[in-house]
Amino acid sequence: MNKAVISGDIVAFTSLSKSNKELAESHIKLLLQELGTRYDCYARLVKGDYIECVVPNPQDALTIALLIKTKIKSIPITSEKNGDNRVQYFENYGIRLAIGYGTLQRFDTEKGIIDGEAIYMSGRKINEEDTHTMDRISIKNTLFFVSRDESLNNSLESMLLLLDFVMNKATARQSEVLYYKLLSNNEETIAKKMGISQPAVNQHSNSAGWNAIEKAVQYFHETLKNR
Repeated sequence: MNKAVISGDIVAFTSLSKSNKELAESHIKLLLQELGTRYDCYARLVKGDYIECVVPNPQDALTIALLIKTKIKSIPITSEKNGDNRVQYFENYGIRLAIGYGTLQRFDTEKGIIDGEAIYMSGRKINEEDTHTMDRISIKNTLFFVSRDESLNNSLESMLLLLDFVMNKATARQSEVLYYKLLSNNEETIAKKMGISQPAVNQHSNSAGWNAIEKAVQYFHETLKNR
């Protein structure tokens, strides 16, 4: 039975100050706990800047990937004093994510074993797209899907490219609204959580392209559910 595995590499994490790294790690660990409770997935943070997440219901994989991305982009890091301009890449992109869809030969949460084609494909895709060096970062895309089924890959590629463009344009505040919307909160509830007005939530939602994001998530869900 196929599963989805999400591999994620946090962008420019090493450029963050110690305090911002600790802040990001605390937010991410709470997020992974939330995902485990809500989606029954196994998620872990590796070496501070790499995420692996096994999704038992593959149709939920895009929703989970976007929850990870919006949460990281909404982390309220403080201004850096080290003069490293690569920090802007963390603010703009947050994380690069690849969804691998396939089998797992070995999966043991107690021993921390994830072994099989799904994680090989997602991890390999992240490594293939890694174009940063000590001096510069070059990012074209941050959201990928890979499986053995080329027709499936092709059917999702254009949608993910457009979705990626929309998500990377979102501000930290807009990303926070998207995060809560992906968790199915209504605008009144989001307004209370964020301490802003409902019209402000609606404005952030529209500016971030929520309608398109919602349709993309629904399409992915139906496509994978019917396989």
